[in-house]
Amino acid sequence: MTVRVLVVEDEALAAEAHASYVDRVGGFTLAGVARSAREAARALDAARDAGAPIDLVLLDLNLPDGHGLGLLAGLRSAGHHCDVIAVTAARDTQVVRQAVGQGVALYLLKPFTFATFRAKLEQYADYRAQLAAAPAEVVQDEVDRLLGSLRPTAGTPLPKGMSAETLRAVTTALREAAGDLSASEVAEVIGSSRVTARRYLEHLADQGLADRRARYRGVGGRPEVAYTWR
Repeated sequence: MTVRVLVVEDEALAAEAHASYVDRVGGFTLAGVARSAREAARALDAARDAGAPIDLVLLDLNLPDGHGLGLLAGLRSAGHHCDVIAVTAARDTQVVRQAVGQGVALYLLKPFTFATFRAKLEQYADYRAQLAAAPAEVVQDEVDRLLGSLRPTAGTPLPKGMSAETLRAVTTALREAAGDLSASEVAEVIGSSRVTARRYLEHLADQGLADRRARYRGVGGRPEVAYTWR
């Protein structure tokens, strides 16, 4: 069965991108786009009244007329039982905890690539498929398997020789920089070699999380590659 998806996102370009991403993943169809909490509530009510309820909401948490988790609480009170994937730049652990406590199935941090987006939707689709095939009453192993499909034990592995700690340090340096940074500048911040810093920066750029540009030092100076967080 096709999963009907509502994209809730206030930024026009992001909303357009997420909507196009949904249409590129098999088994999912875009039911609509809402640019505010109020629009989202209206869209969910209208879909339910029309007999075609929304199955999944891709929910931005920072909306112009309220927090996404406030919208989610209101939807539950109104009897909407759609699943929710948070699609947000909110990295505060307290927000993550509240989202999990309110039943958010998955949490997708911006910015992300289409491959990451597709992986989350396919993970959710696997959960729905297992749920549909489950008997009316389940035993403990079946419950564990269902919940485990939404809580994988490992993420996408890093390329050989790369560590999560160093990647986190490079990411933090780039995100907190006032402007762009070269590999040498990142190396100085994190205490590594230039070669190591450049490898991680290139990985972030290849994943669509950072932008590269040529930077020149002085008239006639040799160009160097500089990176900025997206």
